[in-house]
This record gives sequence, C-alpha cells and structure tokens, in this order.
Amino acid sequence: QVQLVESGGGLVQAGGSLRLSCAVSGSFFRINDMAWYRQAPGKQRELVADISSGGSTNYADSVKGRFTISRDNAKNTAYLEMHSLKLEDTAVYYCNAEITTYYSSRLNRWGQGTQVTVSE
Repeated sequence: QVQLVESGGGLVQAGGSLRLSCAVSGSFFRINDMAWYRQAPGKQRELVADISSGGSTNYADSVKGRFTISRDNAKNTAYLEMHSLKLEDTAVYYCNAEITTYYSSRLNRWGQGTQVTVSE
C-alpha cells in the first residue's frame, strides 16, 4: 500500500507564508512525478505545481514567483513553499504522486488534503 500524507496547512494572514509537506510511504520501486493541486469551494481541482524525479518544475501562472515546489528523494517527501499568500490561495491542497511499483506498473496516488486558509 502506498500512502501520501500532507501536513503544514493552516490559517495565515494575507502576505504570509506556509510550507506544506507530502510524505510518501509504503512499498514501491520509485516515485516519479510529484505535484500539488488545490481545490477551492465551488471550483474544480487545479494544478499548482509539479516536479519530476530529476527536479524539473512547472507552475501555474497564478503562483509563479510566490510558490516553490521541491522534493527530497531520500525522504520520499515533496514540499510546497508558499509566500505572499493571497485570499484567492484559500483552498484544500492535495499532493499527488506517480509511483512505479516493483512489478513495473504505475500507480497514481492522492493525499487526503490539507486546508490552507488566507485571511485579510
């Protein structure tokens, strides 16, 4: 069983910062791409940022220059550093990972989500 556990969400004032973590546990051969998505009330889930196993990154235009995605492959953990937070960043943030199993199949797994609330 592969599990993703997010942490680090919370309530922050506009302009503040938060750091989210996503730890992957279980039995697998390799973690491929990892990503952070978010879903605000009444809206569809959207990609925030992703990072390849080699460290290549991609960001949504709305967070470029404010958010940084990174990963520690030794710890099977991805991070999302969020700065200059805006009210519109309020959402549930979900971690996603593509996993290669020991049987060479690929799995896509989601975390349970962590709430980020930005207040005035």
